[in-house]
Amino acid sequence: MRLNHVTIPVTDIDRAVDFYLRLGLRQIVAAPHYARFVSPEGDNTFSVEKVDAAMPGAVVYFECSDLDAEVARLKTRGIAFAGDPADRPWLWREARCRDPDGNVICLYAAGWNRLHPPWELVPPRHY
Repeated sequence: MRLNHVTIPVTDIDRAVDFYLRLGLRQIVAAPHYARFVSPEGDNTFSVEKVDAAMPGAVVYFECSDLDAEVARLKTRGIAFAGDPADRPWLWREARCRDPDGNVICLYAAGWNRLHPPWELVPPRHY
């Protein structure tokens, strides 16, 4: 099993599409109630689906090769961040923003620590 796709709720498809295009995703599906994108690096997909009322709750993470440069670039495209990229105690470097519906978007750089933090369970637990 491999996580490949996340869909989040939005109240305005056009506004959401504009935001995610400015974020750097490439749109591959368009419908009045739905849009799907592919990541600029890799083949992971992400989509937005129209709902009547915003229901934020999930945090969507996009990994960046050069987080600081990417955040600086996105700021020039009008993306507002809660703060500058910062090193976190869990050994990731992160910067967070919100999409127009309030969904939290975290851009991060984790490198090796994404799958192998010092507190990794060895062997991994499974059912």
